[in-house]
Amino acid sequence: MKEEIARVSRKEARAETQQLKKSSAHFRSDIAALKRRIAALEQLVGRLGKAAGKKPAKASTDEPAGSFRFSASGLLAQRKRLGLSAAEAGRLLGVSDQSVYKWENGKTRPRASQFAAIAELRSLSKKQAAVRLTA
Repeated sequence: MKEEIARVSRKEARAETQQLKKSSAHFRSDIAALKRRIAALEQLVGRLGKAAGKKPAKASTDEPAGSFRFSASGLLAQRKRLGLSAAEAGRLLGVSDQSVYKWENGKTRPRASQFAAIAELRSLSKKQAAVRLTA
């Protein structure tokens, strides 16, 4: 009789704790999902904050009003037309060859202060470019 009472009480206790274990596991998975969602939202807020901080500055330094349009492929074509390497084009423009490569690949854009030199590069002939490089 004593054994039977112990067995029944263990069975009842197991049934009660099993329900609590299921609830606990469910709550833990809900908490983990909420933490992931919070982390994703914080990343999004950070990106939006950075983008909002950059937009006013970019709008003011992007391009002069209608006087010059920059095109990465146009710069590459211009450099090839003049028969210049990126290093030579960089010397003519007053920037590094790495900057020229990044502009041509569309990874970065030139500053507004560099647009004048790029526009001037468009008007050069091969001979004029060679003369400027030697000077």
